[in-house]
Parts: sequence; structure tokens; C-alpha cells
Amino acid sequence: MNIDKNLLGVSADGVDPRQLVNEGYMDFIVQKTINNGFNPVSAIQMASINVARHFGLNFIGGIAPGKLADIVIIPDLQNVKAETVIVNGQIAFEKGQVAAKARAASFPQSFKHTVRLLNDWSENDFNIQTDKQRSVSVRVIDQVSDLVTREVVLPFTVNNGLLETSVSENILKVAVIDRYWEPGAFSVGFIRGFGLRKGAIATSSAWDCAHIIVVGENNVDMALAVNRIRELQGGTVVCAENKVVQELPLPIAGLFSDKSMEIIARKYDDIQFAAQKFGTTLSDFHMSLQILATPSIPFLRICEKGLFDLKKNKFVSLIVE
Repeated sequence: MNIDKNLLGVSADGVDPRQLVNEGYMDFIVQKTINNGFNPVSAIQMASINVARHFGLNFIGGIAPGKLADIVIIPDLQNVKAETVIVNGQIAFEKGQVAAKARAASFPQSFKHTVRLLNDWSENDFNIQTDKQRSVSVRVIDQVSDLVTREVVLPFTVNNGLLETSVSENILKVAVIDRYWEPGAFSVGFIRGFGLRKGAIATSSAWDCAHIIVVGENNVDMALAVNRIRELQGGTVVCAENKVVQELPLPIAGLFSDKSMEIIARKYDDIQFAAQKFGTTLSDFHMSLQILATPSIPFLRICEKGLFDLKKNKFVSLIVE
């Protein structure tokens, strides 16, 4: 099949802070394109002029009279690791050192108050009650990979009217809490496959909805993680034995940090290490947590209104009658 390379573009739908620090961004993507057999000139075009033309931005994407051109000087066409970067006619990077001063970012105060929960959460808020007497069939989110989930129906024993987690069966609680639009609206369910043997982890940076998502082995640590996010006005928090173990504050809209990328990347590593210490085998625990509410990845998801089956395109009950 013949492909017009003038119509192709390369990019990514998201980059982990650790990747930015350790591997780079578009330079890594273009290099990977070359390494996979594309002509180097075509690969560079796919990350520059092709994209500009597609979006009608004819004043960027190339080096020519009348264009706004940032310039990257590379060793050769097979190696796109930047030696010098020129931005707005000034050298921004040279000989492995950043030469330009980063622009300070400012945000309105409203961006710093987006966790609008009125009260602290208690361990009882995460109770899952039932009027059944002995046992019940429960619809559980089954984490079959870092991103993909499916539905599994499992028998639960009722304990004093409550349904509880089971570390031995790798079953934890998961809750989603609306922190902005309808503050305090929430639902609680069960998830299998996260692997935590103790503690809880929560984040305010859920994909697509930006709610708080928390997964935990016990209610006390789940409540503590959510309350700490409320105090920080956004973040990712790991708790165990009623203590905050690791945290990454995200005070800008509950989604972004005001720290350097190097600090953020280090915090991501700390969070992953803590999750692994407590038992998870997921390669990126933070990302797996973030995507539990997104409708863009199959199949069984959870939001503040309950469980949603993407295959059936409808809400489904936690308890299966």
C-alpha cells in the first residue's frame, strides 16, 4: 500500500513526567519513527510541517522567509538528539545546558480551589451495605491489564450487613468522588487486580472527569487519602496504617503541579515504589488509578453515579440479583 507521507503526522496522546526527564518528548518520538524504518526527512516532516499544514498553520512548521521558525540543530539525520535549540531567534539550549530562562506561569486563584468538598470523609463513608443475610453476588471491576478492565461477578460473604475487601483474593474497594461539579456525590465499588495488601492511594487527576479516585484495602486509609487531597487542593496521596506515606501535591486545578519536572518525576517514582512496596504488580499504578473513570477504555468503569458497562452503554448495579 502506498502512503503519502505528506499526510502523516506523529505525536503522543500523553507523556509521563518520568519520560520527559529521562527520554525526552518529540525528539524521542521522531527518533523512534526513524528507528522503525521511516526516512529521517519524512520523520521530521511528520512532526513539523505536515502537522502545521493539516491545521492550516502555514506560518510555522518549516524554515523559510515569513515563517516563525524555532530551530533544532542535530548531529546528523539518523540522530535527532538536540545539540542546540534556537527559540525566537535566541539560543535556548546548547551543549547540554538550558540557556533560556523559563517563563513564570501564573494562574487565577479560582484554579487553586477546585476541591470543593465541604467536610472531611470518615471511614464509614466507604461502607458498602446490604440487607442480604449471608451471601451475595457482586459485580467487580477486574483489572486485566494496566489499562483494560472487565466485569466479573463474585460471591461475597455478608458480615454484619457489610461487604468487605479481601486481600487474599486481591479484592479492594474503589470509590469515585465528585470534587467540583456536584461536590460530595460519590459511589463505592470493588476492584480486583490492583494488588495492594494494605493502605490506599487516591488522586484528583482522573482522566476525563477530574474527580477523586481512591483504591484501598481499608476504609481508614481511604478516608485519610481523600482528606489529604482536600487539604492539598489536589494531588496524589499514598496512605498506610493511618499515615500519609507519599504525596504529590497538584494545587493547580487539582491536576497540575507548580514544581519542576524533575521533582514531579521523582515524586511519581516515589508513589510507584510505595505502591509496589504494598504489593501492587501494576507497572504504572498511578496511571491505572487515573483511568478507572474514563469512558474511552473498555469495559467496566466507575463514576460518581456508579458502575458503567461500556459494552452495554448503561449503568449496572453493584449487587447482581
